[in-house]
Amino acid sequence: MTLDQLIQWDQQATLWLNQLSTSNWDPFWLMLSDNKFWFPAYGIVMVFLIRQLGWKKGLAVILSLILAVVVIDQSCNVVKAGFERLRPCYNSWMIGHGIRLPYGLSGNLFGFFSAHAANTFGFACTSCLGFRLNDSRHSYRLYGWGVFLWAVLVSCSRIMMGAHFLGDILVGTCFGLAMGTAIAWLTHYIIVKAKL
Repeated sequence: MTLDQLIQWDQQATLWLNQLSTSNWDPFWLMLSDNKFWFPAYGIVMVFLIRQLGWKKGLAVILSLILAVVVIDQSCNVVKAGFERLRPCYNSWMIGHGIRLPYGLSGNLFGFFSAHAANTFGFACTSCLGFRLNDSRHSYRLYGWGVFLWAVLVSCSRIMMGAHFLGDILVGTCFGLAMGTAIAWLTHYIIVKAKL
């Protein structure tokens, strides 16, 4: 598959997914896309980390979550500036083929790769492994299912808003999972070595 074919497939797949939604769902997708809406949930996860792991391990995992989000977010900014791939809402082919833009133009010009997808999957992975690696008493399966479902829905919201191509989401997801895994294991190594 050539690069042009890959881009065309990405455009068509994004357009198809974007048009699955209706105006009734637009407020839901907008809510999921709003980072500020999720701040209370982040706080609850942090309190739960300290409660389950104790303050030393819990604080170490909280710091790993902050590190993961900062590293992932800044990496996204660098890649976006380097690739300069227009978001679907600024892409003339997407606009000409009827992409839904329920709230108009979304974000800066460039969207490769999705910081929302990378950050949510990075947070999900780092926090889930933070629980599992540092507390063998519980499986945290329910938390894992919930936090990864949240990451999927937030990522989908970016397509529904016309802010990202499917390819932006997939690359962001992979990057977030990779960074989240690496940071979680590094944190676990530090916790074990420091005997926290």
